[in-house]
Amino acid sequence: MTERFERMCDWLATCEPLKNQTYSQPVAASSDASFRRYFRCEVASHTQTGQRHSYIIMDAPPSHEDCKPFIRVSEQLHAMGLNVPQVLAQDLTLGFLLLSDLGNTTYLSVLNEQTVDGYYSDAFDALITLQQKGKAYQATLPLYHETLLTNEMSLFSDWLCQSHLELSLGKLETQAWQSVQTHLIKSAQQQPQNFVHRDYHSRNLMVTSEQANTGRNPGILDFQDAVWGGVTYDVVSLIRDCYIKWPEEQVKEWQRAYFLKACEGHLFLKNEWEGFVKAMDFMGVQRHLKAAGIFARLYHRDGKDGYLKDIPTTLSYIVEQASAYSELKDLAKLVENRVLPAMDNLKP
Repeated sequence: MTERFERMCDWLATCEPLKNQTYSQPVAASSDASFRRYFRCEVASHTQTGQRHSYIIMDAPPSHEDCKPFIRVSEQLHAMGLNVPQVLAQDLTLGFLLLSDLGNTTYLSVLNEQTVDGYYSDAFDALITLQQKGKAYQATLPLYHETLLTNEMSLFSDWLCQSHLELSLGKLETQAWQSVQTHLIKSAQQQPQNFVHRDYHSRNLMVTSEQANTGRNPGILDFQDAVWGGVTYDVVSLIRDCYIKWPEEQVKEWQRAYFLKACEGHLFLKNEWEGFVKAMDFMGVQRHLKAAGIFARLYHRDGKDGYLKDIPTTLSYIVEQASAYSELKDLAKLVENRVLPAMDNLKP
């Protein structure tokens, strides 16, 4: 056991929910693209059924992670009636949180042609609730401002193109790239602004159960980076997911299904459909530029190679959506003519 793991175990023994209870030694539950790690411990139930229940421990080293946004957003989402982990104990100095457990069944693990419509309908409903009630928390959220949007897109040029593929952009390509960024930022800022989860996709949405006492689907994770930004960001994260891809005809149907629910929730007017589609497409391109760059950075900076396999899917979205708009065609050409061939050359 590492020193930090031992410290975590010592801290658990002081947590009120676990006092006077017999519980298992924590085991790894998951990790993510940050420095956070998650562990699960089980507690023997005192009910006649003999069922066990469990807790999640978040290990967030203070030198790398700040737990306060997670705690704040968890409280906000819970107040909206959404199904999120609740913080049961905390030590911000050590960087440990004890959380309620939403289980280990992600949307990604169960999605198929037969199940996806039902799960996505639930996810749309939860997202509409977030966007309707999230307006009350605008003052508490960081702005998704121009600098942040630019820095995220720069991950694509810096980490994927330069570090991973060793591609340098020529003068005209650089000018075109800057123009693309300007158009994407303008679209992100001109569309309606709202509470943005910022990672609303199949790996962060959970299938929960009554036995786990976690409420209705979906369980929602990884919300600590929430911002106030473009309203289309979360829906495009879901239906053009970096980790699972569906036929574009199906994506268009979900796009319309979400939009109609959003109109019923007074987030849009029905005559705003065309503007919504363009805003969502542009927002998706911005997000996928960021994601492709992050996946490369995780490999080169953090030694995590598990996300490299998701880069081609992410790039395919960029080509498909950018090709449809004159403002973004130079980006589509760059990815199609230089980035994707360079990716192919890396294959063994």
